[in-house]
Amino acid sequence: MTSIHAFWLAGRQTTGETTLDVTSPWDGRLVGKAAVPTDAQVEEAVAAAYAVRDEFAATPAHVRAAALDHVSRRLVERTEEIAQLISAENGKPIKWARGEVGRAVSVFRFAAEEARRFNGGEAQRLDTDAGGQGRLAFTRRFSKGVVLGIAPFNFPLNLCAHKIAPAIAVGTPIILKPAPATPLSGLLIGELLAETELPAGSWSVLPVANEKMPALVQDERLPVISFTGSDKVGYAIMDSVPRKHCTLELGGNGAAVVLGDFSTEADLDWVAARVATFSNYQGGQSCISVQRVIADASVYDRLLPKIVEAVGGQVTGDPSDPKTDVGPLVNEDAAKRVESWVDEAVQAGAQLLTGGKRDGATYAPTVLADVPADVTIACEEVFGPVMTVTKVDGEQAAYDAVNDSKYGLQAGVFTHDLQTAFRAHRALEVGGVVIGDAPSYRADQMPYGGVKQSGVGREGVRFAMDDYTYERVMVLTGIEL
Repeated sequence: MTSIHAFWLAGRQTTGETTLDVTSPWDGRLVGKAAVPTDAQVEEAVAAAYAVRDEFAATPAHVRAAALDHVSRRLVERTEEIAQLISAENGKPIKWARGEVGRAVSVFRFAAEEARRFNGGEAQRLDTDAGGQGRLAFTRRFSKGVVLGIAPFNFPLNLCAHKIAPAIAVGTPIILKPAPATPLSGLLIGELLAETELPAGSWSVLPVANEKMPALVQDERLPVISFTGSDKVGYAIMDSVPRKHCTLELGGNGAAVVLGDFSTEADLDWVAARVATFSNYQGGQSCISVQRVIADASVYDRLLPKIVEAVGGQVTGDPSDPKTDVGPLVNEDAAKRVESWVDEAVQAGAQLLTGGKRDGATYAPTVLADVPADVTIACEEVFGPVMTVTKVDGEQAAYDAVNDSKYGLQAGVFTHDLQTAFRAHRALEVGGVVIGDAPSYRADQMPYGGVKQSGVGREGVRFAMDDYTYERVMVLTGIEL
């Protein structure tokens, strides 16, 4: 009999009237059933979070830090179990699932460290003008209010961690909604939080159905929304609540630029290996996976066959096998969409160099060249294991090609030249530039986010903490400095 995974309402475990089947994208087996909260239970969670907000804000830093440290330690202790859960519900190859657990460990550890030093306050003398003589400004940060965190399916543990950990670190209540396809990893975080001494109501993990979300999004007791997902949904949320603070981590079509100075055989082997891995490592279901390779004409002809060979060497198959590099997409509909985009490009004149085949929810790692600029795969985020390769003449043409996109999340630039690195940093309209590697690198403590239609605001623990809070200044009068 399949067990029912209870949800977490104001810190306690409970069930509702219905359940949600969670199935494996690989073989369709039932992984588990997640209890779904009723409307009344959602209301209870919101009311509890709103009621506890002042108490939680006043919780000593050491209490919040200890809770975060506890979750980090417990994730380490249960790494293999949790990795197996991620792989089962998401279809992620087990080696990447283990890496995701490791990243979540770091997120909670970083949050514990930041909780201990955050909001110490900053003093500013005001006697720099005559009217401010005898006055001193003291600034601290305070919570904007309860956070509604909405997480996606592609990193079902770590992106839940990026919602919850910063909220606990600053002492603001959070209601987390994990993705319907992958709720079990988020519910497991609730299991670990329940072992701590955080006040009741300070957190809830609710697998709310997507169609029930508009009312929750518009609830005025939830003034902060942190959303990771598609640009269509993200901007619809923002448009529906113009007076709320929204952090949106949306899509991308990550570009890897290969410049002429990165030209030895070893250089090009490195490029091929890195873009092959990070075009496919989550089935391409990462906002910063390599979707576009933009290569200088001086290296293009030697690089392209190396990329095709490296991509062809990616092992596709059972995600539970440690040798598997590429697992299925989240469901068969997602794979069919990728298939239709590739077929459209090929029919429009693109060269299919490897891949291009679908088997159920699995799509073979694919390389396209000579892709027309107006086809869907050239303009949108494919969110699948597909890479396009384009030839350009010179550095500026490469930057222009990167910027010729409605997205601007991250870009990689393969160069050995420090001056070129700084020019790229200035020229590229993205939230992050990775020098000497693919655009898919993310350290969980660094600011992460995009420009243009890739989103608003930044994640990365301390930066999310800033997003969840605002500055409040106090002016002291009669101070002798």
